[in-house]
Amino acid sequence: MRLREPRQTTAADERRFEIIDSATLVFSEVGFRSASMRKIAELSGLSTGAVSRIFRDKEELLTAVLEHRDEIDDERIQLDRHSGIQALRQLLGLVVLNATRRRIVELFVILSAEATAADHPAHDFFVERYERLRGGIERAYRRAATEGTLKPGIDPVRASIQLTALMDGLQVQWLLSDGALDMVAAFRAHLQNQVTEVL
Repeated sequence: MRLREPRQTTAADERRFEIIDSATLVFSEVGFRSASMRKIAELSGLSTGAVSRIFRDKEELLTAVLEHRDEIDDERIQLDRHSGIQALRQLLGLVVLNATRRRIVELFVILSAEATAADHPAHDFFVERYERLRGGIERAYRRAATEGTLKPGIDPVRASIQLTALMDGLQVQWLLSDGALDMVAAFRAHLQNQVTEVL
């Protein structure tokens, strides 16, 4: 299963994306610490040496995987380019999308948990990612308040923290339920309680 978005690429780009796709699968199955460059190379149809010429080590490859995932999602939702209510709708759309891509959700859940350790190579990435995400959501709530689409009494700072936690918690429960839990409905209901327009 291809995990990246279709795009025009050179042969070198294609090899790089093949490795990133393979690493995404391996990391999502066994986590970063148990993953091996040999397994990633085998899945890519390349030698370990060929992979190492493109990615110096497993840490550099992990960074590439995480950055690639965020680039795709950031391009899709672009929180700061929308009105407050539309930015919140974009987040709901991301939850809808995540309900169709179990591998990506597994990768995020496993690596974000591992990265709570200060010595994990993705620790700083996730610290910065959460700060950036909460900031974007907070600004969306503030715009919604200014535009009159946020219900009274909703504090943008607290709401951004809660919404971020809800997204992550729902993903874990969705995975554990093997997709039976409706994380889209739960996320939509939470947002709907905060805004004046129908989502």
